[in-house]
Amino acid sequence: MQFDLNNDFNKKVHFIGIGGVSMSGLAEILLLRGYKVSGSDMKSSPLTEKLSKSGADIYIGHDKNNLKDVDIIVYTAAIPSTNPEIIESKALNIQMFTRAQFLGAIMKDHKYNVAISGTHGKTTTTSMIAHITLSENLDPTILVGGELDVIGGNVKTGKSEYFITEACEYKASFLSFYPYIGVVLNIDADHLDFYKDINAIQDAFEKFTNLIPKDGYLVSNADDERTAAVAKKVSCNVLSFGIENGDIRAKNIEFNDLACASFDAYNKDKFLFSINLSVPGKHNVLNALGAIASSLILNISAESIIIGLKNFGGTHRRFEYKGIMDGVVVIDDYAHHPTEIKATLAAVKNYPHKRVFCVFQPHTYSRTLSLFNEFTTAFSGIDELIIADIYAAREKDTGVVSSQMLAEAVNSNGIKCNNIHNFKDIVTYLHENLKDGDLLLTVGAGDVFQIGEDFLKS
Repeated sequence: MQFDLNNDFNKKVHFIGIGGVSMSGLAEILLLRGYKVSGSDMKSSPLTEKLSKSGADIYIGHDKNNLKDVDIIVYTAAIPSTNPEIIESKALNIQMFTRAQFLGAIMKDHKYNVAISGTHGKTTTTSMIAHITLSENLDPTILVGGELDVIGGNVKTGKSEYFITEACEYKASFLSFYPYIGVVLNIDADHLDFYKDINAIQDAFEKFTNLIPKDGYLVSNADDERTAAVAKKVSCNVLSFGIENGDIRAKNIEFNDLACASFDAYNKDKFLFSINLSVPGKHNVLNALGAIASSLILNISAESIIIGLKNFGGTHRRFEYKGIMDGVVVIDDYAHHPTEIKATLAAVKNYPHKRVFCVFQPHTYSRTLSLFNEFTTAFSGIDELIIADIYAAREKDTGVVSSQMLAEAVNSNGIKCNNIHNFKDIVTYLHENLKDGDLLLTVGAGDVFQIGEDFLKS
């Protein structure tokens, strides 16, 4: 099963689930290369509308009749085998690729593939490297799991040998990639609806690092125990980073009034340069170190690294400032794992505020259940937590776990917490209880950001 980006341009490619961030990015890459593209999704979105304006045939809803003169099918891991377009594709014997397989095929057309993996921080670190390579005028192709202003969306098609992309571990999809530089930011328990346990997750990351050629590089977080263990087993070059350990280190870390860090970057004992970040939190120091290490391997100048990191103000939904209403600052963050939530709340501590109100929308029943105990202790230090109903995504409610159960457990740990079902009711509650100087934080991977936006409008 092969796909040649440069020689298959006469074929029509159909994307099942084209509205996803990564899928829409792949579709856009093909459109810019002159391919015929079609795709389907359950609902319209700004991404599908953008693709339609660019020439793609977009269908809302999945139907076997959507497959019109299609040569290649690309589908996401979330699409079930019962999908009518999947069934029809098999019946017609159309060549089929998973999203990851198709992305890997596109990567093969480039020499310097930088694949950023890790349970947390992939989108931010990918965006940091994107800014740096753009500052160096490398004209990279970029595929990022969020909206990045500097490229006007989630994808940029370059004409060079450089390809920058996230490498997601869900369903081991990153094992279809071809990294020259493989970045591992951290290894944590997640996606336990697919992986048996944390050891199975670590094993998947080991397999990912084994994809790096001997003349390539593993960029690994030496402060993360499991990542450091994986780094000891590879046969390629290794450049590690960290605050406490590693080759590329951050020293003399300080935070400004908006919780953004400045630090001195070192390669072992050698001073390299000073960095000023425009994104908050200590976790972003580690993300920046991963970006710096990757950039040094690519021989990018110190000036471009400094400028690129300074100019990166964050991607949408990553500690994103949404606005202010009656003295209440609203910030939205994509964090949906206990470790990510703790990192976001650590950044909030250095951000100006009187009280912190957090609205959390759990993402998927399986994650809520498997990490239930970790979620109950992840919100330490905030003044009040409101838990919205679980965002089901690809799953069905079996009644085994609920937001009400989680709210009761959080309350038992001494944090004031309520489960409010309706977004409108949450916004009303916030208006009744927030005061001048408070900070409202909306957290989760679903549509919880709408609560902050509605609060600012009402």
